[in-house]
Amino acid sequence: MKSEEKNFLLELLQTPSPTGFEMPGQRVWANYTRKFANEVTCDSYGSTWSILKGNSERTVMLEAHADEIGYMIKHIDDNGFLRIDRVGGSDSATGRGRRLRILGDKGEVTGIIGNTAVHLRRDELGSEKAPAVHDLWVDVGACNAKEVKEMGLRVGHVAVYHDGPFEMANKRLVGRALDNRLGSYIIAQVMKKLAAQKKRPDFTLICLNAVQEEIGGNGAMMATHRLMPDVCACLDVTHATDTPGLDYAKFGKVTLGGGPSLSHGTSNHPLVVERLMKVAKAEKIEIQHEATSRFSGTDTDEIFRTRVGVPSALVSLPLRCMHSVVETAHLDDVEATISLLSAFVCSLKTKDRFHQTL
Repeated sequence: MKSEEKNFLLELLQTPSPTGFEMPGQRVWANYTRKFANEVTCDSYGSTWSILKGNSERTVMLEAHADEIGYMIKHIDDNGFLRIDRVGGSDSATGRGRRLRILGDKGEVTGIIGNTAVHLRRDELGSEKAPAVHDLWVDVGACNAKEVKEMGLRVGHVAVYHDGPFEMANKRLVGRALDNRLGSYIIAQVMKKLAAQKKRPDFTLICLNAVQEEIGGNGAMMATHRLMPDVCACLDVTHATDTPGLDYAKFGKVTLGGGPSLSHGTSNHPLVVERLMKVAKAEKIEIQHEATSRFSGTDTDEIFRTRVGVPSALVSLPLRCMHSVVETAHLDDVEATISLLSAFVCSLKTKDRFHQTL
């Protein structure tokens, strides 16, 4: 990873972009892809796409989602403490004792999710359960509700955890929002790589960075209805199940560092999956396989059934500790996914039709 690419990735990871409030991160992504794309556009809700023109009008879309989980202020009490609700799939069980970046009208405000000392909870420890989100309280240093208002905070403002990214040994990248800011990074790198080639692909490439995946794929649905690509490869993260306590019989086997995972089932078009497997074999890229028999839980579920249908497949980056501040990915998997998707786009020929026949 070159220094410019690493700086872009770190900026993406550090820029708060909770569901419904993604534009700060979208501007970072758009400014980066604008250097090599022919066109950069966003829609009314903020889904952003970049276009690299190919040798034909036929289009392939690479899609990732831009939003991250977080919290929203739900109530401010007379003593200046905030009560919060979840934005997306935030895990309230890991919330206590964490720092927050609250995005207020006057800029960011730092707060903490309180944690009553273990000494004061001693009588309850035997029967203690993980807190519900309404049990969490946030301290921003205010003495009353008026002081909170003077900080520029009100009900409806959003927050993300304060934790930033760092690297561990053996090419491990750790932090919040790797789901799915890594996907945003990867599709940008694919476009950058293809733009630098002397020969353009036959298909025009659309890279879509969609909003609101964490609450049901709203952004992908709206943007795909407009763009209607001929074929699509969606990119998200998947659970690496190689940590203690996880049963392969229940969750399947996906390992960190084992390469991108290719999904099979309903939303994944067999011919697109077959092409990705063929490309991986030709390029000697190690891939893993995953069953998503009923639904994938990603934007793929909305994209493939748009209008008359978009032949789609889901490629996933293995991730440990999803929806936490210590989400962990392997940088080799990131590079392998860039290589796979780049080769997939280049493999497409104008005559290709991903259409089932009788």
